Amino acid sequence: MTMGKGGVGKTTVAAALALELASSGHRVHLTTTDPAAHLQFTLRGDIPGLRVSRIDPIAETLAYAKKVLAESGRDLDETGRALLEEDLRSPCTEEIAIFRAFARCVDEGNDGFVVIDTAPTGHTLLFLDAAEAYHRDVARNLSYIPDSVRRLLPQLRDANFTRIILVTLPEATPVHEAARLREDLQRAGITPYAWVINQSFCATGTQDPVLAERGALEWRYIAEVRDKLAQKLVLIPWQAEPPVGAEGLERLLGELAVR
Repeated sequence: MTMGKGGVGKTTVAAALALELASSGHRVHLTTTDPAAHLQFTLRGDIPGLRVSRIDPIAETLAYAKKVLAESGRDLDETGRALLEEDLRSPCTEEIAIFRAFARCVDEGNDGFVVIDTAPTGHTLLFLDAAEAYHRDVARNLSYIPDSVRRLLPQLRDANFTRIILVTLPEATPVHEAARLREDLQRAGITPYAWVINQSFCATGTQDPVLAERGALEWRYIAEVRDKLAQKLVLIPWQAEPPVGAEGLERLLGELAVR
């Protein structure tokens, strides 16, 4: 799972990871919870062995509401069914529906690789920190809780099952927001596997004086991540051309610098 502030390159990193896994012969499902959903643009074409999807809030909410009405509304009178329909129009219904879809995607990791490009930080934490509350809401409206929902938190906490990649930029705000996300994850019993610092000028080896000076300013944030926050750290050099399509993503993979 790639996590981080909006605009730091989570989608690019997720697509590159999925491409590398598929190119190595694995079956891979690449999906996104991000409303922006730039995966198709980033990949620019089909990759053998790689399935791409998006968790669609509207479709998931409609499917969840239909299921609740069919199960919990089956034996209700007209007044009771009207109250249930009103309850299902609350914003909480969409959150539960997306949460269930998220849990299904994570659970697919039992049968193959799943790479999840998550929404920006706040929305992603809603999935993680509120899991128990979702369990209660789902149990109220359905006669059972899906196994994928029951297994979600244990799977996310299992370092042998889930690897969280925090993506950031070599700048103050993205690094410090990612650091807060790391703290929230650790409170939920989840330890990030690695950090990726994207769009780094100092990792390019540029000799241009202006760009080199800008790269020198990055080192304080890179050192902060390396020395205080990350178990593993990877730098992605700034790219002159957007790393899109298989060729662009492979070029990016070839330029990674492990610190």
